[in-house]
Amino acid sequence: MSAVFDQAIIAGSSRFPKPANKTFQYGTAGFRMKADLLDSVVFRVGLLAALRSRKMSGQVVGVMITASHNPPDDNGVKLVDPMGEMLEGSWEIYATQLANAASEQDLLKIHYGIAEAFQIQPQTKAKVVFARDTRASGSRLVSALVEALQVTETEYSDYKLLTTPQLHYITRCLNTQATPFEYGVPSEQGYYEKIAAALKTAMKGRKFNGPVTVDCANGVGGPKLRELMKYLHSPTEGGIEIKVVNDDIITPERLNHQCGADYVKTNQRAPPSLQATPLARYASLDGDADRIVYYFVGSDGVFRLLDGDRIATLAASFIGDLAKSAGLSEKIKVGVVQTAYANGASTAYVTQDLKLPVVCTPTGVKHLHHAATKFDVGVYFEANGHGTIVFSDVALKRIAKYEPQSPAQSTALETLKALTSLINQTVGDALSDLLLVEVILAHKGWSPKEWASTYVDLPNRLVRVEVADRNIFKTYDAERKLESPTDVQPRIDALVGKFKNGRSFARASGTEDAVRVYAEAATRSETEDLAQKVASIVKQAGI
Repeated sequence: MSAVFDQAIIAGSSRFPKPANKTFQYGTAGFRMKADLLDSVVFRVGLLAALRSRKMSGQVVGVMITASHNPPDDNGVKLVDPMGEMLEGSWEIYATQLANAASEQDLLKIHYGIAEAFQIQPQTKAKVVFARDTRASGSRLVSALVEALQVTETEYSDYKLLTTPQLHYITRCLNTQATPFEYGVPSEQGYYEKIAAALKTAMKGRKFNGPVTVDCANGVGGPKLRELMKYLHSPTEGGIEIKVVNDDIITPERLNHQCGADYVKTNQRAPPSLQATPLARYASLDGDADRIVYYFVGSDGVFRLLDGDRIATLAASFIGDLAKSAGLSEKIKVGVVQTAYANGASTAYVTQDLKLPVVCTPTGVKHLHHAATKFDVGVYFEANGHGTIVFSDVALKRIAKYEPQSPAQSTALETLKALTSLINQTVGDALSDLLLVEVILAHKGWSPKEWASTYVDLPNRLVRVEVADRNIFKTYDAERKLESPTDVQPRIDALVGKFKNGRSFARASGTEDAVRVYAEAATRSETEDLAQKVASIVKQAGI
């Protein structure tokens, strides 16, 4: 790059030395670990953000400091590409290489290598925006990031505390200003105003069905949801009544503790702090507000989870119906993207009842998002509640230009247009998805009980099996089948064939020497039996 850059990078890096004997890997969630190990990593991510921006001809790149649903002592960092999407997969290796450089000279060599590989010119202006969640370590890590941006002469803006999806939104807005694809006003206020205006239009002539209580995981979603509520009509004006709970960001150790989307999904129960009223609506966000799950307690006192699969089927059904009512069903094709972990009953409901196509991808939001862009309207949610809906440019043009032939078509079209603004299409967004679900339930006149009755989940079980080397377990067919060890898949297939509605697969963990076995069957006891038998096969193969 230049001698000045070299010395500045060396001096900056020396202030944030890499921990000895520690190996880092950039994945779907970026880097995530104990916060006290992250300083050098964040500095080096700053270097990569500057390179990425210069590679993209000076477009704005985002950096988010968060560890989502992890414990309070953890933190993490990830990059946001110019259109608000996750970092392009092919660049993850460069993040990993920079993070693991053993010395300042090694770091400089890798930095040079990336610059040369992409013919990156140091005189190209680099622009980066960043934000963080409420973790106590966030402000310290921001100082490491700022150091990297300063030594690479990068123009930057600190958006302080934001949800992860808000930073994705702002990044896209900055890069689409004054273009035909302008996404919105690039500010936190612009985010709220866009969503509030869309909600008002989508709810024209409709009423919300009682309050929804939202557990904010004692994370950044709490204050941001309260801020969003200031832009919405109050319940007395016919607006939505949102009861905010678990929004303590003053006490760091309460973040994600016995609350939040991951707690509810994993434990299949409401947070202990909630005194759940039968048939009332509840939702839980995660620590950085990019996931949401719904749930309720039936009149029989039984907890019922409405997870990402349920949100996806609800949204796909509603959007498909709107397109049909607007007269656009032949011009706009709706599709659903799932992973192998999606409950088989949800897949059957989409294909058989909704008559919509389903595509299965490997686990990881980047795979789901990419597949969703292949549809006119692509709906994707992981079971954990992370997901969104992506409208193609062609679909947006057709919706914008379509001339309705009747008042009914006009009403449906107006609602469909409003949804394209209500939904944060850059990434899963718990605040946006919360309001989307509320709009759909209001239009359908459904309680959570009626939503849950659309299909019955097959009993399922997830078993963790420790193995000597996870890398011998290679998958194909969107992680639904094992390619190696070669004798394992035929044995799993033979077992599955003996169970009614049986389905099972095994995939290696991305972070530890373990394999996760998923199983479904017609009854709870059969599911448990199938899961344990497949786990036994995997354990034998992994010794």
